[in-house]
Amino acid sequence: MGGIITIIIIVIAGGAWFFMSNNNSNNTVPAAAVINAEPATPTTSPTPSIKEFTIDGKKFSFTPSTMIVNKGDTVRIVFKNSEGLHDLKIDEFNVATKQIKEGATETIEFVADKVGSFEYYCSVGNHRAQGMKGTLTVQ
Repeated sequence: MGGIITIIIIVIAGGAWFFMSNNNSNNTVPAAAVINAEPATPTTSPTPSIKEFTIDGKKFSFTPSTMIVNKGDTVRIVFKNSEGLHDLKIDEFNVATKQIKEGATETIEFVADKVGSFEYYCSVGNHRAQGMKGTLTVQ
């Protein structure tokens, strides 16, 4: 009886081996059909966004004195005058606030469509010459 069980196990094992080897040979892909697929790298540029800055103007200074944005961003500047009479201008983007008194606020908005460094300044009297200016950098 032990011999019959051994023969049955050998037949089952042999059949399993035969079945598995036939299955594997049918599922192989010819070497010429293999495609080296790598994920595509997106070629999109950064999505433009709205960059908002609050600039505080006081006697001969702007705080902050630098702003950095990306080309295509919408730039919104909330200009708060803390002292005296001032405005804020950026010639290259043809934007300017009105001259506003101490305690007043004015907002300007534009699209940064040029790359470079651009000066913003107060055009009242000689405030610009006395240092009331800053830099907008568009990357």
